[in-house]
Amino acid sequence: MRVGAPPVIAEAIGTALLLASVVGSGIMAERLSGGNTGLALLANAIATGGALFALIVMFAPISGAHFNPVVTLALTVRGASGRSRLLPFLAVQFAGAVLGVWLAHLMFDLPILQVSTKLRSGLGQSVAEAVATFGLVLLILLGVRHKSPSLPAAIAAYIVAAYWFTASTSFANPAVTVARALSNTFAGIAPADAPAFIAAQIIGSLLALMVERTLIAR
Repeated sequence: MRVGAPPVIAEAIGTALLLASVVGSGIMAERLSGGNTGLALLANAIATGGALFALIVMFAPISGAHFNPVVTLALTVRGASGRSRLLPFLAVQFAGAVLGVWLAHLMFDLPILQVSTKLRSGLGQSVAEAVATFGLVLLILLGVRHKSPSLPAAIAAYIVAAYWFTASTSFANPAVTVARALSNTFAGIAPADAPAFIAAQIIGSLLALMVERTLIAR
């Protein structure tokens, strides 16, 4: 399969808008919640889920709407995404994520270049990221295999729920993790904590691949 410009552009724009939604809604939620962290997290989760649903519907027919390096890797391993798309998709997912964070900063009149100081460390956080990523990747693999028409809504619903049932608030995406390290806002993560998150995300996605293979084995 030859990779063309439209799928790559779709992945770049989709990932950028996703991060603008995550970081922008976090900024707005923190400003309007009056110091109520729970209310801010709820607003952040709902806005992220809504944006994710819309972006998947918008871009799935063009690129598959991965917006996530571990999703692209998992779908490539399973043969559901062309190998020629792998490197271009990974490149624009990371670049688009960073651009989306900068766009959120620009919209809220914040310094564009930032580094997060928000600590997200510890075993619980890493386990949470592995669990969040495992569930997300397994959902996508099985949903794509069975051509589920409700997959966009299911993904959005899962992310909203995972904001609350995981200690890490469910980054579940290496590109998101790197980009959020560049935002000293509600959604940020200290750069020193990002490698553990990414390692956990990779482990979670590998486990999802193994379980999916077991579930569909005949």
